[in-house]
Amino acid sequence: MAHRKGSRSPYYFFVRDQLPELQRRGLPVTRVVDAVPYCSQAWALLTKEEKMAYTEKARKWSEKCSQKTVKETCNLAHPVPACLTTKIPSVTSLPDASVMSWKNDQAVVADIFYFLNIYSHGKLPSHCEQRFLPCEIGCVKYSLQDGIMADFHHFIDPEVPPRGFRYHCQAASDATHKIPVSGFHLSRTCYAVVLRELLEFVQPARGVRPHFYCRSNDRFRINWCLNRMASITGIESHLELLAVEDLVIGLYQKKYQKEPSKTWVCRELDVFLWDFSSNTRCKWHEENDILCCALASCKKIAYCISKSLASVYGVSLTAAHLPLQDSDYGESTNTKMVILDAGRFQKMNAECSGCDRHFASPSQDQEFVPSNCDSPCGVKTSFYGTSTMRGRGITRLLKSASDLSKSFSN
Repeated sequence: MAHRKGSRSPYYFFVRDQLPELQRRGLPVTRVVDAVPYCSQAWALLTKEEKMAYTEKARKWSEKCSQKTVKETCNLAHPVPACLTTKIPSVTSLPDASVMSWKNDQAVVADIFYFLNIYSHGKLPSHCEQRFLPCEIGCVKYSLQDGIMADFHHFIDPEVPPRGFRYHCQAASDATHKIPVSGFHLSRTCYAVVLRELLEFVQPARGVRPHFYCRSNDRFRINWCLNRMASITGIESHLELLAVEDLVIGLYQKKYQKEPSKTWVCRELDVFLWDFSSNTRCKWHEENDILCCALASCKKIAYCISKSLASVYGVSLTAAHLPLQDSDYGESTNTKMVILDAGRFQKMNAECSGCDRHFASPSQDQEFVPSNCDSPCGVKTSFYGTSTMRGRGITRLLKSASDLSKSFSN
């Protein structure tokens, strides 16, 4: 097999120079990829002038490869046939989700999607070379027909935070996923292994690129982390991300020939019904009762799409579509767990009494929305009726508890 002539980063040449020393120390390294996790700290300690030397090596390598490619092309009597090209994925652009087309409903439910998320130790300022420090990755393989077919999860061995930003990174982690910057007792995976296993997980066919989706507000962070890992390891992944909001809009538009509003789609995806569902978070986040988990964020996207679209396309919900305790509830389950009534100075309902008047009936949460609503015509969604009680919900609840205690004391 011919040697792949991909681009080389300055870090690649630094690691290559460190190979003899690492082997002398008895470490199990035979290739550059094997030595990557042992060199990140040494690379961070280099001065700017020392790094410039490796940057120059990378530039000369790129120039040499490009000149050789041009020379080989000029010597050919005929252009290279399309079947002989080896980098089809790198030049074939993935279509945007809004223009993806399916022949029929069966093609929709059989299509496979990958939901991806990467968490970081905070976001660093734009003047820093390291905008993010990837620390956790989660991905699920999903289809409407089979639900969640497989999942992928790793804690990532992060790079050393820039000088002066360690507290910033740890504070950002403590506020979200709570993964420590250093001293984590669980094993972490280096960039090279993460990328290699991610590519093995999706197993793309030749000339066909998998469909990766994420939330639109996470797209910049995930793209940056993927490019960072690829540049350091020298592994060309060519993974492109699409917005999952556009996917949902396309799925609704395919069935109803009517495009729902993006605000409505975002609201449907912003749910917390499955935050504490079993088999949603990774084992460490589950045991420590931490909500923010990269794997859970991917699974909840799959749950939302299953909840909203499985019945639309005639697919029966299973444990692979929704958690077991949620799939039994059927259409009566409300994705917005509790919403306190904010209506003011409305008439009291004479028929309501006791604590029953403080909460709406869960059976009334799901109903068909009229065609003039911002939801697609005929699509079921959460809809709350107008309360006939006075004041804010929490105020009424406290007042009811006070009146009840007074009645017992009398």
